[in-house]
Order: sequence, then C-alpha cells, then structure tokens
Amino acid sequence: MESYFKKIIEAVGEDIHRDGLKNTPQRAADAFQFLTQGYQHSVKEIVNNALFESDSDEMIIVKDIELYSLCEHHLLPFIGKCHVAYLPKGKIIGLSKIARIVDMFAKRLQVQEKLTKQIAETIIDITKASGVGVIIEAKHLCMMMRGVEKQNSVMTTSVMLGTFRTDRRTRAEFLSLIQRNI
Repeated sequence: MESYFKKIIEAVGEDIHRDGLKNTPQRAADAFQFLTQGYQHSVKEIVNNALFESDSDEMIIVKDIELYSLCEHHLLPFIGKCHVAYLPKGKIIGLSKIARIVDMFAKRLQVQEKLTKQIAETIIDITKASGVGVIIEAKHLCMMMRGVEKQNSVMTTSVMLGTFRTDRRTRAEFLSLIQRNI
C-alpha cells in the first residue's frame, strides 16, 4: 500500500524525497489500514458470547457513540454520533459490545445509510430483541471540503426494526430519550 501512496503524492506534483514527505507513504498506509480495520473483525469475535439472560423488557439505549468512517465515494471522513436502542426479549448484550459493533462497521468504506442499517440488523440478529432503533448524525467532509462546501450540514439516518417500526409510542420514546441531556 505504501507504494501506491507514494505514486499518489508524486502524481500531485510533490517531491517524495522532500524532508516532510520522506515517511509519509508509510504513515498514510498505516493510517488507512487503521481506518479500515473493521474488515479484519467479525460480529462473532466482537460480541464474544457477551449475551446475558435477563427478564428486562424495557428500552435500553446507548447514545452519543462517536464514530469515524470513510465515505466509499471519495475516501474522505465522515464524523458523527450514533444512538442505539433495543427492547430485549430474554437476552441483553454487554454494553461495550454495542459501541464495538458501531466501530466495526464504521471502520470500513461506507455510506451512512448502509452503516445505519448494518448496525440495526446486527443488533436485532444477535439479541433477538423485539425491536431495534439506530440513528446516526454525521458531518461529511466530502460535502464540507469539496463539492458544495456546506460547513454546517448534518446528515441524519435512521433504521427502525420490529417494535420501533410498528409502534409509534416506542419510536417516540426513543426519539425523546436521545434528545435529553443528562
């Protein structure tokens, strides 16, 4: 990968031997591998059997999970936060596992719409919850740094599955709770 970054730097007209750029191809390759490490992980590995019997059937929410991803169209970052809620049905998942699932999918080349759906479908598949809601709010550098150059735009995506889709009250409770500042 280092050799490709070297070619890209040279293609823009830079001197790859210049002092500030001498090690940049390797650093860029290392950074890109870090930013796309989600391909190296699986849901099974991430969850690692952290599912626990529970008689809880009330909404569980993890909000403001920060995420960093790369737009698959321009390879520029999008940065934001993810809110995940589920209604358990016999099993709960370890708290940190929800954030790790978000990270695993975010650290792949993505579009926000697909990322939101992958997280929701994975949570419902693993927990067998009666419903899952996922909302992502993010700023996209591909829209801020190039193209229309809109600095204050935020994209919001949501996926509601099960009870979150069919019961307006459940969806409203989720939306209300993620708006609160505790």
